[in-house]
Amino acid sequence: MNYAGPAEETPARSGLDLTPFRGLRYDPDRVGSLAAVTSPPYDVVVRPDGLLHLESADPYNIVRLILPQAVTPTARNEQAADTLEHWLTKGVLTTDSEPALYVYEQRDGSMLQRGIIGALRLSEPSDGVVLPHEDVMPHVIADRAALMRATSANLEPLLLTYRGNGSEAGTTAVIERTAESTPLLSTTTEDGFSHRLWAVTDPAELAEIQADLGSHQALIADGHHRWATYLRLRAEHPSPSPWDYGLVLLVDTARYPLRVRAIHRLLHRLPVADALAALTGLFRVRRLDLPLADALAALADSACAGNAFLLAGDGAFHLVDHPSPDLLARTIPADRPEAWRTLDATVLHATLLDHIWHIPEDSPADIAYIHDTAATVEKAERDGGTAVLLHPVREEVVRDLARQGVTMPRKSTSFGPKPASGLVLRALAV
Repeated sequence: MNYAGPAEETPARSGLDLTPFRGLRYDPDRVGSLAAVTSPPYDVVVRPDGLLHLESADPYNIVRLILPQAVTPTARNEQAADTLEHWLTKGVLTTDSEPALYVYEQRDGSMLQRGIIGALRLSEPSDGVVLPHEDVMPHVIADRAALMRATSANLEPLLLTYRGNGSEAGTTAVIERTAESTPLLSTTTEDGFSHRLWAVTDPAELAEIQADLGSHQALIADGHHRWATYLRLRAEHPSPSPWDYGLVLLVDTARYPLRVRAIHRLLHRLPVADALAALTGLFRVRRLDLPLADALAALADSACAGNAFLLAGDGAFHLVDHPSPDLLARTIPADRPEAWRTLDATVLHATLLDHIWHIPEDSPADIAYIHDTAATVEKAERDGGTAVLLHPVREEVVRDLARQGVTMPRKSTSFGPKPASGLVLRALAV
């Protein structure tokens, strides 16, 4: 958990530099349907069930590129590269004729989100242009970097947010005008979300977007590991090069607020009984024989008063709250802002995982990070482990800490809706 020091709210250097690119997209005449070839981001796919479901949805599903399956990591990456080359040769994926920025819309009932996809010039956190808010795991960066090297492509966009001034000018004006025209593609995925994509190629509109975004900074909402991967790969290629940029979706959350959800933990080797026994005298523990929705409501109520967690895996839910103040004083670093020291994720990692349960947070054999609440509980019950369910953090807290240069524990938040993978890719010159 690194503390980088305060970041300037108004960057000393220029702001966001979003550049058009020639998008790589599926030819709808070569696939069963656009919905069938899309996928959630690689780290949201629940494995192995979700992976098998996506692979069987269509032989050209994007999951074969973002999560290739083979015996060794090297074989997986070579397979992804070969698959991408094969799809390009067959015309399954084709390159748009001219560079563009892409307006992207997601809609689910009353929820509407629009943003702009482009190639963003990379910057270090110390530049104050793109602000991370979570720590990252080195082995995940190494895995993503090897895949990007092999494919020479940005296979899915990161989700970044910025705060506009509320006026319908600049980027917002272009997005709203564009959304009134006929889209390049339109599809509805099985989760009920409709997706539409438009290309912005007019020089005047591109200039309007670039001038507007040049005065903003962004928060990484989803994709910290891929952003860190972009930076690693940029360092490997002499500048200037296509590796100086990375594929992102930028959303103005002043206009289109995101949903913020928690990312849960699955502790593979820790049975619930052992997890609870270790908490005796340190936390209050209450058994809840309730459905999942009601147990989560109880967690939300308790989280309003302080740190609270929901443990599951033995057929019931256990509400864990009211940590001992002495315990927190002994286990939580005192050199961070109060907002960081009181985060549930901070207490989980510093107090529960490290001090009480002695579980390394970066060991895939010991811990998994899962977005889907029900899936986390089901896996814990099936495998005999412990699910630790968390209550989400407000976006304002995340952004405030990021502006102070304070990173939260890894996988602390899940912003959404996340962009569907497979709608537009970015190929890089070899």
